[in-house]
Amino acid sequence: MPAEVKEQVRLEVAHVLFIDIVGYSKLSINEQRAVVDELTTIVRGSDQYQKAEAAGRLIKIPTGDGMALVFYTSQEAPAQCAIEISGALKAHPRLQVRMGVHSGPVSGVIDVNGHANLAGAGLNMAQRVMNCGDAGHILVSKHVAEDLEEYEHWRPLLHDLGTCEVKHGVRVSVTNLYSDEVGNPNLPGKLQAVKKHRAHVRWAAVAIGLLVVAALATAVLFFLRKGPARSLATAVEKSIAVLPFENLSEEKANAFFTEGVQDQILTNLAQIAELKVISRTSVMQYKSGAPRNLREIGQQLGVAHVVEGSVQRAANKVRVSAQLIDARNDAHLWAQTYDRDLADVFAIQSEIAKAIAEQLQAKLSPNEKKAIEQPPTTDLAAFDLYSRAKSLLLTANFSATDDSDLRKAIELLDEAVKRDPSFFDAYCQLAYAHEFLYAVSGRDHTPARLALAEAAVQAATRLRPDAAETHLARAQYLYNGLRDYAGALAELEIARRALPNDPRLFELTGYILQRGGQQEEGLQSLQRAVDLDPRNFNILQQIALSYQSLGRYAESIAALDGALAIVPENAETRTDRGAVYLFWKADTRPLHQAIDSILAQGPSTIAPAAVAWFFCALAERDAAAAERALVALGDNPCLFERGISLSHSFGEGLLARMNKDEARARTAFEAARTQQEKIVQAQPDYGPALCVLGLIDAALGRKELALEEGRRAIALTPVEKDFVNGSLVLQYFAITAAWAGEKELALQQLEARVRAPVEGIMLSYGALKLLPFWDPLRGDPRFEKIVASLAPNTADK
Repeated sequence: MPAEVKEQVRLEVAHVLFIDIVGYSKLSINEQRAVVDELTTIVRGSDQYQKAEAAGRLIKIPTGDGMALVFYTSQEAPAQCAIEISGALKAHPRLQVRMGVHSGPVSGVIDVNGHANLAGAGLNMAQRVMNCGDAGHILVSKHVAEDLEEYEHWRPLLHDLGTCEVKHGVRVSVTNLYSDEVGNPNLPGKLQAVKKHRAHVRWAAVAIGLLVVAALATAVLFFLRKGPARSLATAVEKSIAVLPFENLSEEKANAFFTEGVQDQILTNLAQIAELKVISRTSVMQYKSGAPRNLREIGQQLGVAHVVEGSVQRAANKVRVSAQLIDARNDAHLWAQTYDRDLADVFAIQSEIAKAIAEQLQAKLSPNEKKAIEQPPTTDLAAFDLYSRAKSLLLTANFSATDDSDLRKAIELLDEAVKRDPSFFDAYCQLAYAHEFLYAVSGRDHTPARLALAEAAVQAATRLRPDAAETHLARAQYLYNGLRDYAGALAELEIARRALPNDPRLFELTGYILQRGGQQEEGLQSLQRAVDLDPRNFNILQQIALSYQSLGRYAESIAALDGALAIVPENAETRTDRGAVYLFWKADTRPLHQAIDSILAQGPSTIAPAAVAWFFCALAERDAAAAERALVALGDNPCLFERGISLSHSFGEGLLARMNKDEARARTAFEAARTQQEKIVQAQPDYGPALCVLGLIDAALGRKELALEEGRRAIALTPVEKDFVNGSLVLQYFAITAAWAGEKELALQQLEARVRAPVEGIMLSYGALKLLPFWDPLRGDPRFEKIVASLAPNTADK
């Protein structure tokens, strides 16, 4: 900062606009640079910015994922600037921004780098106000709102929201600034939660009896096969959960570094056989900075102890604080603060893990001690890249919208191993990410993707051939890449010796057993994984899907209720729960109600659940709603079921055919065929992709080609080798035959499949009864008999 400006701002009241790019941390480095440049251009183009800058009464402070604009002109300047920026952002839909405004004291300081900078309550409060909002919001503090209300033209734009709790329990009074053209009129997510909480409190006295009954019913259904409910009284003495550490660093970018420190401490503890350590996927929901009820957390996770901590990083120094607490009585058993050079951070992580083990009287074997003391890397920049990638991978699930996160994680991991070619853990994560794209999502089932996964596994093997993580990486590759179930199970058995309580081993075992047709045994293994990772949202979703495949719909709903207890606002899970009733009872009402509830929160909230919306609209034969759902889908598939992926163009064709618009249907299916043919050419031996091509050709009237492609897809995906995708390919071949006019063949396929264990939704009662996929067979007595045979019992209705 120039000396003359520094003199001007010392001890002055300033008017601050804080701007933050929502979702910045999930972007690649190149994308981050691009969006910051884009935002900077928009900001500099605003009238208020240019006027203040020309007068020498403006300071811009970069914040990594945004900026703070400090005005010394008028109290209206930051609010007016925010309105101008919000209007300009309409032409930049990919740039999601939130803004906060406050007026307060600021002063010149010398930062850690020896540079002049600004600090003070004015900046801090503007950031806190901003943090209460979501994308599109312009929030102003109560103080600013009162000042603006003095001017008549501002009054219609100001909407009081009450108070919002921010970091460290501080409560901030905020006002939403919006009009029909700018801002975001929706209630911010943080305040929605407060509103719901207050409603719950008001009705608690009336509802408590009903809640207890509901909880007991859910527990009976969901935990029937898992043993008794958790309690702190029966928690394993040497059990522990390492909760997310608080980032006390000035720079937000250090949040990933903090996550990496916590993750490494957790990983170190998990290598001690005498300890039961809860997985990161279960603890990551207990955000730092928010009030925590440790007894309740211990109860939810089934542990006797928890670890809390914080990380502060500045220049080449780091401070790490950690404390061990008995969750049963809130007793503090141990605490330590480490002030070291940044290069010593890995030694600190090892020391914390060993100190906790000593407090819990867990004995370390020589191999465990060696593993804990071995740093993951010596390159801190590589560690930052790895930590960020791992956070992205942890949130990847089985939906159709995670492709970009996976590819970003791969990009980050590639950079990490480029910086440190001996970074073992990064190679393991890299292999997993490639395998996910190749086999789990099936969106890149190409030899090139498999070769990348294999190369990462080989690199990990060269570095640590006998490590348990190496055997786990091999198991994942053998299962995902080669479908070598026996080989994968053998590798898992070796890994289990050193990782006896690692939920990933039971999770992968469950998937292997299910692929081999052992559905019940696979489900039991997934339930074992949940015992060790009780709040793993993805595993709970898979358990729900497993119950659905077995026709145990009530238990599927109970499992989804368990997932919703963790992420109550998750749109996909809310609609998944409603969809169970569609497939079970041919009842669209619960799904329709869930969709209406999500849409009421704003049009952008439906995107993750647009597939369910499209299916609900098809089942109800509501063409207008189906068109809206297709718009919400964007470029994403209209259906994504394991290896089967039906494109957006396919959805357009299906809807047009349902509406008897053959010209539009043909155009859409031709577009879908062009897309699908490219996929098949890139992965010619992948049965599900070829199966979809056959279905499209049937839609286009290419009967012989469609049947040939369908039969080849079946040959490439035998049920004996892959029960999951093999079963799906057979189901979709029945649809292909029906669309090709081969009713007898379609009915034979149906009759054979409904007598066998099923995987997928297309042979459910609701799908057969309601969805237009089966329209060519409607009215046929044999088809109607099959549908009737699948109807739920009267007691279930």
